[in-house]
Amino acid sequence: MPAYTLKLDADTSHPGAAGTTFWWPPGPAVSFVSTLGPSLGALGPVPEPNIELVRLAALVYAADRSTPRRAARSNWTRRTFELSVPVHEPARWDAVRDRLEELLGFLSGDRWSIGFHRAPAPQETVRATPYPGIRRVVLLSGGADSAVGALVSRHGLGPERHLLLSHVGATNLAPLQKDTAGDIARLIDGPPQHHQGLRFSRKARRPDGTKLPNEYSTRTRSLLFLALGLAAAAVEGVPLWIPENGFASLNIPLTADQRGALSTRTTHPLFLQSLAAIAKDAGAHADIHNPFATRTKGEMFRQAAELVGPTPAAEFLSRTHSCAHTGHRSHRIPVRTHCGVCFGCLLRRASFLAANLQDTTDYLHTRHDENLQTYLRNKSVEPSLRTFLARGLRPADVTTLSLPADYPARQAYELCRRGVAELELLYP
Repeated sequence: MPAYTLKLDADTSHPGAAGTTFWWPPGPAVSFVSTLGPSLGALGPVPEPNIELVRLAALVYAADRSTPRRAARSNWTRRTFELSVPVHEPARWDAVRDRLEELLGFLSGDRWSIGFHRAPAPQETVRATPYPGIRRVVLLSGGADSAVGALVSRHGLGPERHLLLSHVGATNLAPLQKDTAGDIARLIDGPPQHHQGLRFSRKARRPDGTKLPNEYSTRTRSLLFLALGLAAAAVEGVPLWIPENGFASLNIPLTADQRGALSTRTTHPLFLQSLAAIAKDAGAHADIHNPFATRTKGEMFRQAAELVGPTPAAEFLSRTHSCAHTGHRSHRIPVRTHCGVCFGCLLRRASFLAANLQDTTDYLHTRHDENLQTYLRNKSVEPSLRTFLARGLRPADVTTLSLPADYPARQAYELCRRGVAELELLYP
């Protein structure tokens, strides 16, 4: 069982028990690339439980990234983790430990065992409230859904301000996030817009120079994004928006071996509901909302067109990023280019069609290059999608969705029916 510990000091000479230790001291992070210290002082006076939620999420992300999965058809093999997380009051986290472990298992498909140890908060400069008076924090990943969410948020707030928060893991996406924020400010009149990118990623090597393993299928990075968003929102006690179309959030399986493997479960209604309840019970600020939980992606695209006009919306959405793959770097193609055949790209292409908007995205599947096409065939979920669409959506499919108790199955089926109808536009 891989064992991972997070330490908040810079003394790497005594790693402690067997396993891997990650260090996150104030100042330059030892095990992470980040300008954030372990008390999140750069974000302002963040409540202690929210700081501890970020530490937990950081260790979960680092462990996930450092433990390779065994090769399998769906690349969704189950691993087992043991974590030790530093907190001020272990008792408040021990009370929610079982629920946390279950929630992480739902998110990543693995088994998690979490222990909390008492650790003093290191001395760190805490910035004064950096964005006083904001009414909302909106997560801005650079994807189409988050871009529509930020557009809708700015329009709805009128003269009041929000904060667009981006997590910068892959630095090649940082300029895209910045450009998207600029586009939103230009498309919707309003006050000057706040946008903050937070750099946080695990370093490639341990402090002693040995190389860490790399697992690229990490499904827990988005938990870190959520925890950082809640920390920023907690400073002013405002809601956190995590915009994602409700159809993709439900993770409907295309084949039996792909359940949960097509996209992250971070916006699944059960995950968001459970995370909010656990964080609240641990004393953290936990006001999380997905404003598009009942919408398809095509319906979101239409809403964007209604707000700014069809042509500006089409141009704006075409500049966002939805692709799940980065491997085309080996073909000397920028990561920002879309493959066109992953589930994210297929849903994106269908949504442009559903909203009757011109899609000017650069898709690799349209290029005539045999080596490139071989690469894409190995990545494509199109055969599974065609099989699924040929047999059609069935009411029994809703039973696989792990719906919360208060989410009506009929509502989920109707949402999936509309989402599937949009995907069918790909194959007239």
